[in-house]
Amino acid sequence: MENAIEVNGLSHAYDGKKYALKDVSFYVERGEVMGVLGKNGAGKTTLTKILTTLLRPTSGSAKIMGYDLDHGYEIRKRIGVVQQEPSMDFTTAEGNLDVYGILWGVPKRERQLKKEALIKEFDLDDLLKKRFFDLSGGERRRVQIAREFMHDMDVLFLDEPTIGLDVVMRRSLLDFIRSKAKEGLAVMFTTHNLEEADYLCDRIILIDKGKVLAVDTAQNLKRTYGGMRTVELNVEGGSAPLYGELKALGLNASLNPDGSASVVTDEAETTVREVMKVARERGFQLSWLNVRESTLEEAFLNAVENAGRPSS
Repeated sequence: MENAIEVNGLSHAYDGKKYALKDVSFYVERGEVMGVLGKNGAGKTTLTKILTTLLRPTSGSAKIMGYDLDHGYEIRKRIGVVQQEPSMDFTTAEGNLDVYGILWGVPKRERQLKKEALIKEFDLDDLLKKRFFDLSGGERRRVQIAREFMHDMDVLFLDEPTIGLDVVMRRSLLDFIRSKAKEGLAVMFTTHNLEEADYLCDRIILIDKGKVLAVDTAQNLKRTYGGMRTVELNVEGGSAPLYGELKALGLNASLNPDGSASVVTDEAETTVREVMKVARERGFQLSWLNVRESTLEEAFLNAVENAGRPSS
């Protein structure tokens, strides 16, 4: 079965000189959530515009559900797009759902069933008769995302979909997207919220200055670019004696205000073995030991920093 999205050597220069995208290649499988992370101006919006047929690339190629970019009509029938900018503020929240269903040619009975399910999923009951223009930013976002699911699609492009949503609705939306992916929906999820990307995405594209730095799982990105990890531990009766032993070994150990100790290291597995050995030999009883992984944010910042350094 072909991938939902295939991108090969995609480049784009708005002025013919400075490239917003340069030789970008990746794929997205059916049923996969692909995160897109990058600073402002990294090329994320340009990439989305090209893949949704709003912009023609300078060079390279891409396919959406097997169709190359010249088949814009066929592609647009198979995708959904939620952009940051609101639209259709001339009608009510309920009118947004109805109009979207009509525009996509959804039969009346099916349209009603979809609308009822989405009203419940996105908690829209109290908003239905309100004009879209009068809704808060978070309320608009809920309607904007819900209405996209009034039609069936194979690929969904989401651009910062959780902006303005409260914590509960944000998690509910992420779980909803995950459930749709399990049903086969391919998702391109552009976000600045790295915690969300870590929670939701199967793989992540790191992009900077128009170039792809890496495409991998969040876990592998953290291992590759995350740098230092922290071994946290506690000893029955107090961690100070073990802390002293670890410092004597030259480890980057510290004693925390709560009485626990920690060691910052780039070789967590080796450090854990050393801690266990010292504790066993000195008769310290460990009550707790944990390795705190690097965050995706740390990995992203390190990747971008390393990409900006001149090669030796």
